[in-house]
Amino acid sequence: MGSLVTDLLTTVLDACAGDRSGVVADPVPELGMIDPDAFGICVATADGHLYEVGDSRAPFPIQSISKAFTYGLALQDAGTDAVDRRIDVEPSGDAYNEISLDHETGRPRNPMINAGAIAAASLVAGDTAAEQFDRVHRAYSAFADRDLRLSDEIYDAEVRVGHRNRAISHMLREFGILDGDPNQALDVYLRQCSLLVDCRDLALMGATLATGGIQPRSGARLLTVEDVERILSVMTTCGMYDAAGSWAARVGLPAKSGVGGGILAVLPGQVSIAVFSPRLDGHGNSVRGVATCHRLSNELGLHFLHVARDTHSAIRREYDVAEVPSMRERRPRDADLLLRQGRLARVYELQGDLLFAGAEAVVRRVEADAPGLEVVVLDLRGTDEITDRSRRMLLDLHDGVQDDDCTVVLVDPAERCAMPPDATGDGPRRFPSVDAAITWCEERLLERHGVLDGPLAPGEHPLLDDLGEHGRALMAFLDKRRVASGTRIASAGDAPRGLFLLLDGRVVVTEPAGGTMVSRASRGTSFGHGPLVNGHPHRLHVDADGDVALLHLTPDAFARMATDAPALRAALVEAMLRAAYRTADRMLLQPR
Repeated sequence: MGSLVTDLLTTVLDACAGDRSGVVADPVPELGMIDPDAFGICVATADGHLYEVGDSRAPFPIQSISKAFTYGLALQDAGTDAVDRRIDVEPSGDAYNEISLDHETGRPRNPMINAGAIAAASLVAGDTAAEQFDRVHRAYSAFADRDLRLSDEIYDAEVRVGHRNRAISHMLREFGILDGDPNQALDVYLRQCSLLVDCRDLALMGATLATGGIQPRSGARLLTVEDVERILSVMTTCGMYDAAGSWAARVGLPAKSGVGGGILAVLPGQVSIAVFSPRLDGHGNSVRGVATCHRLSNELGLHFLHVARDTHSAIRREYDVAEVPSMRERRPRDADLLLRQGRLARVYELQGDLLFAGAEAVVRRVEADAPGLEVVVLDLRGTDEITDRSRRMLLDLHDGVQDDDCTVVLVDPAERCAMPPDATGDGPRRFPSVDAAITWCEERLLERHGVLDGPLAPGEHPLLDDLGEHGRALMAFLDKRRVASGTRIASAGDAPRGLFLLLDGRVVVTEPAGGTMVSRASRGTSFGHGPLVNGHPHRLHVDADGDVALLHLTPDAFARMATDAPALRAALVEAMLRAAYRTADRMLLQPR
């Protein structure tokens, strides 16, 4: 089964691949050896699941994306106060390699430009450059959940052509930002920029930031929540250099780019996006990377100012039909089969605002479960906002699981997941209540597993079976009827019409105001008990949904039983009470 998210990434990759504008970075000639047409995308969820397309495993030097992570290590090793005394957090409006410090404080304006990044490297724990870089290397590898490799070729080139960075480091020493040998801090910085990563690595590094500092695959806490908040804040305002304002408005994700062609974008609590494409725009950002993140932010509703109601999980509860049966009475052999086969129909209660991360988690869970299921019910009653992309993902799931011989149905009385205007086909079946959906699931299971092989014989009806020896006596008071499809059997407001026992077919029960369906009843069920016993009018409409065969106990026959067969009448009332109590017990299991 193809992933719906992977399909979307492929669409975005294809849409952006034709853009060959921009140039490969020239400060480091060795970067020109990277294929300028390479293009990969990787999205990591907060639990570490990866979606990859294109050249997502092509290695490239991390370059300036490293600044965000070394800034985090400086905060962790030296403390926030010590870092703030040496590095500001204000946007500079300058290019990433500008030789400039704040006119008043003498500090680099932020850790995302080279001056601030060199200062941050100097604050990483270690007495020597080798010790400090070892700390950086081990930390980056922990973020990526694999051992990263240093490119000696890129490092040697950085040293060979790094005159501007050398000037910046000596200027930092002159203004007291660096205490020791400026070449030591510069060496750490150049080595960290020369570590090789791919989109998978970057996505997992970003996912560690998205989860507040916990690496999603190893479970290790690598940064504090407070340090991650500081990193993401600076990425938001400064990570895309002098294009940060446009990026924040159009894409709305904390992000960091590098001249190696990578871009990392993070949505806290949800996902990270890593893109690799070497051609850069005038700001030093990947042309295709910017376009990709823009498209994904719009498609998936990822802008960080799009506020969602926080929920721990999009799936609040799940259960199968064996655990929570419908309120329908079933003959014993049908109830037996549903107890055994009910696990094949599963209900997922969803909650909160379904943005991309929540919808992705639901889709991935259902795709994983679908091979062992025949019906999936998505209960949307507990959801609030569902974004357009999330809606399409849930609707597409209906088609996506059919290869596993599984069907998706919705409980969606508020129509939050309505079919879009441009959709083709009818989409998944919808129900106004969970009981109606579970009833349909039970009927499907019974039909597919060969139990419903024809109409019930009169004596097979559960109510008659429950009467025991009185069941045969009751047959003398029952009329056999056939009702054509669409016929109204009882109307709201009618005087009691009697007791109806369904032998074949279905009826639909609706409210008189607005015609909202309350439930469907099928063979083996009965209705009309309440009005018959208490004399009150019917409260709901009951219509034949297809041709129906039934047994009918008229009010006159019920009254006649009081004199002709009082023991039978008493037994019948007791049986109806037992059925009512069983229904009440099942109602207690029903989700609210």
